[in-house]
Amino acid sequence: MKETVKKVRLLKPFDVEKITIRRDRYFPNAYILDLPLDSMPDHIWQDVFERAWKSSRHLWDRKLFVIGDKLRLVTTANEFGDKLDWIEQVIEETNKNIDEYNRLVQLEEETRIKVGKQRQELWEEKARVERMKETLKKRFAL
Repeated sequence: MKETVKKVRLLKPFDVEKITIRRDRYFPNAYILDLPLDSMPDHIWQDVFERAWKSSRHLWDRKLFVIGDKLRLVTTANEFGDKLDWIEQVIEETNKNIDEYNRLVQLEEETRIKVGKQRQELWEEKARVERMKETLKKRFAL
């Protein structure tokens, strides 16, 4: 049985002074910062999130990673504000997709239970018919 997936959001409010912003060693004008999430996302949320930001229409140089309970962003100072808005949109889209995933998981579980009950009822019906045939055999068989 699949389990439902918990939504994840940026942790708000957070202490800006605890956010480390440092230069990226590999990209000359870029900075690295870790944005706190309200919880550690499971692998399904991370997969949905990654697909959402990679398929985004924005032409960002895509440097965004989930690391534990943080989002690591690599960006330039000029694009920083726009990227924060974009990240919030991607998280919102991810959580909408998680709602749909959870709805499908629930539907799948309900279907599995319904099919199980139908099989059980069918088996019980067959057992009743067999008991009735046995009674007929005992009373009227040659």
